[in-house]
Amino acid sequence: MTFSIVARSADGESWGVAVASKFLAVGSAVPAAAAGIEAIATQSFANTAYKPQALAALTAGLSAAETLASLLADDADREQRQVGIVDAAGDSATFTGSGCYGWAGGVSGAGYAIQGNILTGPEVVAAMEQAWLSSALAAPLEVRLLAALAAGDAAGGDSRGRQSAAVLVVRRGAGYGGYDDVAADLRVDDHPSPVDELLRLRDLHELYLTASTEAERVPISPQLRAELESLARSRGRADFAAWVGAENYEMRVAEDLAWIDVRVLSIIRGA
Repeated sequence: MTFSIVARSADGESWGVAVASKFLAVGSAVPAAAAGIEAIATQSFANTAYKPQALAALTAGLSAAETLASLLADDADREQRQVGIVDAAGDSATFTGSGCYGWAGGVSGAGYAIQGNILTGPEVVAAMEQAWLSSALAAPLEVRLLAALAAGDAAGGDSRGRQSAAVLVVRRGAGYGGYDDVAADLRVDDHPSPVDELLRLRDLHELYLTASTEAERVPISPQLRAELESLARSRGRADFAAWVGAENYEMRVAEDLAWIDVRVLSIIRGA
């Protein structure tokens, strides 16, 4: 009922999962990841206990393949399971039980595991793998994962239709304010085009929760500052700084108001 990709970034700093399904809130059941340790997807007749069990096994030093073997060995219903794991070193493993509904199968390689069940056919997994392998290695992991997910969706995806999708990416200290490791955790729980909606949310996530690059920064001159103050007041805010805070653009405007992100400038101007 699901197709997913589990992967580690090329620089070895991020781990993540992207998943879609004709199933309500697939992001609540399938993915899990721990920075510096692993990422896992458990699906088909999902055994959510695999998530903490895999974390414990990998923390103890087992590889992805060894961890997968240990999970399956203790599970009487293993032939109904489908699992993908990538460990700290980027080694991967995927499993599709003989009891999974067709089409079902998976592939794995250095740094990734792709799997799906109740798919339109093997072309879904093949398209995901091709999209992953052809994506830019330096791109953020969530971008590469979503490119693979979108390719699988375009190739047919879940044979029953579409309902939900999710992406989870972890990296040490990457969370909001640096207080946790969650670089991205986006979910579309019930939507007619969940992968498209997830891509839209990812764009918003990048705007609101990642910092502007040097190339995106426009210096705020006295003339521009006066314009920004006027525009903020026209929107019911006391001043430009208050507008920035109310609109959650702190990552895109300098704290001392020395510069503004080019996209935020376009937004406040109403372009």
